[in-house]
Amino acid sequence: MTRDLITRRRLLATGGTVLASGLFVPSLSLPASARGLAPTPSMRGGSNNYRPGAPIVNRIGAGGFWMSGTVRRAGDGAPLSHQRIQIWAHTTEGHERDPQSHGATLTDENGVFRLEMPQIVPAFGQPHGHLAYDSGDFKTVFLRPVMASSKDTSLEAHFVLQPV
Repeated sequence: MTRDLITRRRLLATGGTVLASGLFVPSLSLPASARGLAPTPSMRGGSNNYRPGAPIVNRIGAGGFWMSGTVRRAGDGAPLSHQRIQIWAHTTEGHERDPQSHGATLTDENGVFRLEMPQIVPAFGQPHGHLAYDSGDFKTVFLRPVMASSKDTSLEAHFVLQPV
C-alpha cells in the first residue's frame, strides 16, 4: 500500500512538471489568443444625431483633432480591414447635428482607423465624440466616448464586432 502511494505521488509530481513545461500541451507554449472576446455593446446616447450614409472623407472640416481606434471581430479578435466607421461630434466648427460635422473612414489592413476633424468642444457639459459601425456585415454599434479634458487633441474608440 505504501508503495502505491509513493508511485501516485511521483506520477502526480512528474505529470505536473510536464504540464507546466508545456511538453504535452502545445497550447501552453503558444501566445495567448483573444478567444472568447466579447462584442462591444452600443453606448447610451451613442446614436444621438446619427446620419445614415455619411460620406467617406479624408478629413472633417479644418482638422486639428484626431479620432482613432481599432475594429476587431468578436470571438477571435482578428482585425477587420475595410470596415466603415462614421464619426461626428460637436466641434469648434459646428454642432453634432450639422451635416458638415459628420464623416466616415475605412479601417486599414490592421483594422485601424484614423480621421482628422476640428477640435471637439463640450456639448451638454461633456467633451465627447460619436462613432458608429453601420455597414451591415456585423451588428451595428454606436459609441460615445467622453474625453478626459476638453483640451485633449485626440480620442480613441475600439470596436469588437459581432457578425450579423
